[in-house]
Amino acid sequence: MVYLNGDFIAKDKASISVMDRGFLFGDGVYEVIPAYNGKIFRPTEHLDRLQKSLDSIQITNPYSHNKWINILNKLVNHSSNTNQSLYLQITRGTDTKRKHNFDALTPTIYVESNPLTSKTKQELSKGFSAISAQDIRWSRCDIKATSLLANVLYAQDAKKHNVEEVILYRDNQITEGATSNVFILKNNILYTHPTGANILSGITRDLVLESASACSIQIQESSFSLDNIFTSDELWISSSTREIMPITKLDNKPINQGKVGAIWGCVFEYYQRLKND
Repeated sequence: MVYLNGDFIAKDKASISVMDRGFLFGDGVYEVIPAYNGKIFRPTEHLDRLQKSLDSIQITNPYSHNKWINILNKLVNHSSNTNQSLYLQITRGTDTKRKHNFDALTPTIYVESNPLTSKTKQELSKGFSAISAQDIRWSRCDIKATSLLANVLYAQDAKKHNVEEVILYRDNQITEGATSNVFILKNNILYTHPTGANILSGITRDLVLESASACSIQIQESSFSLDNIFTSDELWISSSTREIMPITKLDNKPINQGKVGAIWGCVFEYYQRLKND
């Protein structure tokens, strides 16, 4: 069961026009919202970010906050899965012909729910690998846009190299992962790239910072280099589906001698408590 333009319908019955600008241009935005134990996690924060993305590309939000919550809850309740990942997409809508500029259109709204299986602490404690690459994306990464060709190619590189993620850099400064935010820990200080146009400031990113503060870790939102990663005590990535994942090898070089650091465990445990609040 999915939601499409006002109707809850079977997924295999859902369809859009070939003239939809999301199909033709990737002209739209999206959100991914987890739900734990049948409860949507931090819905206000996600919907606020959705509003910012819509404003950035000049699409009027078709629904009120309460209507969004109602739609999301109906999908959550329809599924038998305890934990779910809600994917929400809004495109500019269907036009009469293919042209780059746009008129006022009726947005296309699509929402689906998929099972969400979070890795256990034991699974995460084994550590994961990543590779690095130059950040070739456009300069408005703060918009959660559906035009994700660069990210798709990075994900394919990760698959080819059998690693979890591609960590990106511009002018030798780490921005974020292809599908995650990036953190390093050094001397009990947690560093992550500051918010701005070069990164998508994840809701999970904010929760990582909140969890780190609860573990008495000093936070510093400032850029750091690829070289800084290799001399760091710990390297993590975060996203709504990965939560907080320790990376113990980058470009085949070990981080912290290839071991998961102790601070990650504290931050992970606090994050789990936030999920259950």
